[in-house]
Amino acid sequence: MKPILVYGHPLGSSMGLIAALEWLGQPYLLSRVDMLSEMKNSAYARINRRLETPVLVTDEGQLLTETMAIALWLEARDKERRASFPSTTGNANRMYQMMAFINTGFTGAFSPLWSTLEMEAPDPLTIEVLRKYGRESVIERHDRLEEQIGTTEFLIGNQPSLADAVFIGVARWLDFHEVEHTSRWPKIEKLRRKLEANPAVQFATAIELGETPKGSGQFLGHIPLSQVIEEFGKTIPFSKKLID
Repeated sequence: MKPILVYGHPLGSSMGLIAALEWLGQPYLLSRVDMLSEMKNSAYARINRRLETPVLVTDEGQLLTETMAIALWLEARDKERRASFPSTTGNANRMYQMMAFINTGFTGAFSPLWSTLEMEAPDPLTIEVLRKYGRESVIERHDRLEEQIGTTEFLIGNQPSLADAVFIGVARWLDFHEVEHTSRWPKIEKLRRKLEANPAVQFATAIELGETPKGSGQFLGHIPLSQVIEEFGKTIPFSKKLID
């Protein structure tokens, strides 16, 4: 079977993984989930108990969650090294390092800002504190990323890699939350513009918006989320209460 990536919208970090699938040039399927509704129920929990995206159904029908785990699964199948580097090389090690930083501290810095939008009965003072803390955290993490970017076209070398895929799915959150203009970080801004002009990223962005763009030709179509859950989801024990 072909792998299926369950990606979230709107503005899911998994957008970058769609671009990575395009870079790899191998057949794949997608399944779309609305993170504001479809993801917040016990049915979705059958494929990810943490009620998060992304989820990958591997070519063996196994469920794989967490961005880093999925990225490493893709790397193992990137025999032509279209989006990765030979293992144990300096570039490979740097790619792992950048992916880990972006997927943890960099992405996590936005959590307080997302929380302000997800609270059911927000208290103005709490919102103010979370906004201030979140903004400061995002700026600090951008400062740290700016320091790590070298002189190459992309994060690792002169071709986009899985590190760039992990980055670009999250990078646009800076604009959405109106934290700061990206021009504050010249290297990050240059990298974003380079990636946003990349055909695979443009394809992934269009897919996320519900459009039907032409990609590499390896995208084989969408599978309904309900079908993915029915065919690959696990039974949830009744002793565990989940959101309905």
